[in-house]
Amino acid sequence: MKRPFQQIDVFTDRPYFGNPVAVVLDGQGLDTAQMHRFTDWTNLSEATFVLPPTNPQADYQLRIFCPGRELAFAGHPTLGSCHAWLAAGGQPKGEFIVQECGVGLVRVRRDGLRLAFAAPPLRRNGALDDDEFDRILHGLNLQAADVLASAWCDNGPGWRGLLLRSVDQLMAIRPDAALLKGLDVGLAALHPPGSECQIEVRAFFPGNGGSLAEDPVTGSLNAALAQWLIGSGVLPPRYVAAQGTALGRSGRVFVQQQGPDIWIGGHSVSCISGEVDL
Repeated sequence: MKRPFQQIDVFTDRPYFGNPVAVVLDGQGLDTAQMHRFTDWTNLSEATFVLPPTNPQADYQLRIFCPGRELAFAGHPTLGSCHAWLAAGGQPKGEFIVQECGVGLVRVRRDGLRLAFAAPPLRRNGALDDDEFDRILHGLNLQAADVLASAWCDNGPGWRGLLLRSVDQLMAIRPDAALLKGLDVGLAALHPPGSECQIEVRAFFPGNGGSLAEDPVTGSLNAALAQWLIGSGVLPPRYVAAQGTALGRSGRVFVQQQGPDIWIGGHSVSCISGEVDL
């Protein structure tokens, strides 16, 4: 069956400098195994499938997959899928576009030329277990003194967040895939005052066949880092994060706290539009 399809580059205003997501705009009739198979075939960090909502408050339902597993939530697939849905003629019911997914309802707003989502509540926060923290240190070839702070940053993906002492240290990381097998690890370091971006981010997650993949730009991690680091006073209520530098990308994530909400925004651009046979 031919289904409308778009591939969107997210957190960039220049094609091929952000993080791509494959969006199947009509996922009706596909079973989970088919969605997994297509996601693995794309060889991207995520693919999504748009479905009619089951919650009357939602505009659409989104199922989000990365290689080998389904995610309750992910940030760049949320923005990329919303971009594709709007480009295909989607019309929100109210002030916000409302996405239904594994964590519940997620609000997305138009923010000038960008889209932004309201960060969902953390499922788990607080200190990492000592054993797991030690395992991550060994997997990253770091010493405890290299880490300024660490915390659970679980908002669907179970990110373990580490704030490192310097951007140079962050960029030099070469993770050990065997030691970090099965872990979602998010790393950050502060840029010097006056820099274009206030923070640099890297994200590592399980890939195909037990490998460890690096995500170019990660909305869910940036959302959780913002909740942690704004909440602890490390970062201001409004800032810009850079991610993807280590991979030759130039992702930019625009973060803003407004009242109880933290909004995670970025540009998106359509790179491929057509049909996919599923």
